Amino acid sequence: MKLGIAVNVVGTEESGQTTYRLAVSALRRGHQVWVMTAGSFALESDGRVFAHARAAPPASYDSAESYLTALRSQAKSGWIEADALDLVLLRSNPAVQTPWAQHAPLHFGRILANRGVVVLNDPNGLANAMNKLYLEEFPQAVRPRTLITRNRDRIREFADEQGTIVVKPLQGYGGRGVFIVRPKDRANVAEIIRAVSRDGYVVAQEYLPAAADGDTRLFMLEGRPLEYEGHLAAFRRIRTGDDLRSNLHAGGRLRRAEVDETMLRLAETVGPKLAEDGMFLAGLDIAGEKLMEINVFSPGGLGSAQLFEKVDFSEAVVSALERRMLE
Repeated sequence: MKLGIAVNVVGTEESGQTTYRLAVSALRRGHQVWVMTAGSFALESDGRVFAHARAAPPASYDSAESYLTALRSQAKSGWIEADALDLVLLRSNPAVQTPWAQHAPLHFGRILANRGVVVLNDPNGLANAMNKLYLEEFPQAVRPRTLITRNRDRIREFADEQGTIVVKPLQGYGGRGVFIVRPKDRANVAEIIRAVSRDGYVVAQEYLPAAADGDTRLFMLEGRPLEYEGHLAAFRRIRTGDDLRSNLHAGGRLRRAEVDETMLRLAETVGPKLAEDGMFLAGLDIAGEKLMEINVFSPGGLGSAQLFEKVDFSEAVVSALERRMLE
């Protein structure tokens, strides 16, 4: 299999990221792997799509770190005919891209898909999930009560109705720009809204008390919980101090996840739509009985799940990619 992986910027990616674990697993299974960025594509006058990509030299990489080191310093690079790839993984996060680069992988992904290349996650589904509005397409029972607006008065009313709310940017990622507004904080709500709305629409969300203890990421593969050798791909993030966020860059700590029946019911509820939308690999962020977010662009943390479950979940993902090629 000739596999292409579209990322944000190769030089700044972290070695532990799920993307490079998948690349190592694919190489281990005898596949070719080419890595490209949002600015790497070219549509020629004859209609062919090319990509300026790089491939690490053939080797038995023992980790994502050693692979990425080789990809940065020893890789061969050049133009490849993207139409000739068997499969392309779209693993770039539009939330951290400059405006021109946010949609580029999706546009070229559509063209490649029309040429017979398998493109995952589906670029049309991803285009519909460019921000947190995507969560609102799922049943109310699985998500917090939410208001999305730029109107400050309406957000104040929502805060009065809910008591305690979470305020964050619609286009945010990684826990950035997230505030918790309690009744005692009403005097600061205008300043918070002003700060968050600088970048567009504001998400005001029901506060989930269970989030005080952190959240659980559960991976979904082809609309079902990702399971390998009897283990579910999941991990728990624990808050530290008074920070609302449980993300690692915000000081959160990792723990082994205990996936319960409530989480599995949530997965069962949202799984069919994820599969219908072409979300091959996704991450559900769960607090209590609700979904906080659904990550479909570059869900990360398979390495964290592997740390606790002692199985290589990336092998299961690549195996599923191979099955897709046989369909």
